[in-house]
Amino acid sequence: MSHLFTSESVFEGHPDKIADQISDAVLDEMLKDDPHCRSGCETFVTTGLVLIAGEITTSTYVDVAQVARDVIRDIGYTDPNFGFEYRTCAVLVSIDKQSPDIAQGVDTGGAGDQGLMVGFACKQTPELMPLPIQLAHDLSKKAAEVRRAGTIPYLRPDGKCQVTVEYADPFTPKRVQAVVFSTQHNEDIEHEQLKQDCINNIIRPVLGDRIDADTIFHVNPTGKFVTGGPVADAGMTGRKIIVDSYGGYIAVGGGAFSGKEPMKVDRSAAYMARYIAKNIVAADLADECEIQLAYAIGVAEPVSIYVRTNGTGKVDDSVLTKLIRDQFDLTPRGIIDHLDLQRPIYKKTACYGHFGREEPEFTWERKDKVDDLVNAVGKLS
Repeated sequence: MSHLFTSESVFEGHPDKIADQISDAVLDEMLKDDPHCRSGCETFVTTGLVLIAGEITTSTYVDVAQVARDVIRDIGYTDPNFGFEYRTCAVLVSIDKQSPDIAQGVDTGGAGDQGLMVGFACKQTPELMPLPIQLAHDLSKKAAEVRRAGTIPYLRPDGKCQVTVEYADPFTPKRVQAVVFSTQHNEDIEHEQLKQDCINNIIRPVLGDRIDADTIFHVNPTGKFVTGGPVADAGMTGRKIIVDSYGGYIAVGGGAFSGKEPMKVDRSAAYMARYIAKNIVAADLADECEIQLAYAIGVAEPVSIYVRTNGTGKVDDSVLTKLIRDQFDLTPRGIIDHLDLQRPIYKKTACYGHFGREEPEFTWERKDKVDDLVNAVGKLS
């Protein structure tokens, strides 16, 4: 039976994404000199103000305010007329050290917090991601590309988009049924020109033959989006966990990612769960695979591992669970070492999704365990 499913992405100038990028940029600056730092860095942005707070323990020095201004500049808030500008906004910093009650469990190799983390992979795209979120992120990236290149010179940094995909059956995408595309712009542009420019220069080049004559386009459906960024809406780190993960296609884990160093399994175990699920699907052991890992604070080994393949598995889900326990070190230290996570790689993850990006920094997207998994299944059967 056919059905529709929708996922959303937000642009790098969206207030929540500004906050995520600042938090991760601060983390990266620490990791350059102190790979063993502890970080739970939170950012809040609003009209004329950036507030950076949280708990950080590090042996290095970071000019946190300057890092924030650099991020805001690079995103494109360089004009006071936007109402938020990197040179003139106030930056307040209120950071404390990590609680010693937490540190005593983490420093010995335990998880930095309790929680549940989810990973997923499927065969809908070459990246082994659900198609709606992959297309939505591609649209967001394309919007930034044409804005920076001056192809559509009147675009501003804020915006968001969503893609609705029609599925022929529960696992097979058929076509794009609708696109909602909202982008900030200069006030002197006519709506119809903006709509056609965005369709012709962003939406059609990205979606290609997945759209047809019946695809619905809603471009700036209110007719106007001049006031945007932190002036229009406050932003905070960690408010876009659906955008950051799988677009709502599966269950979401319990914690956000940005600003957290990898001893915090909110982040590292979510990356590991994706890595495992992707290798299982790439090994053709299932057409789609969802994995949940759960941890207790201060305890190294996960308290539970759950695998679900929704009837697409070539072996039983219980066999895959045993395989995961045998083939992967799921302690925080084991995850960090295997995925090489104590590096300044995180600002790049803070926009356009943490998954489905086959770039050097994204080690959890590698498919280097396929042969091991196939061989191990052969021995179990």
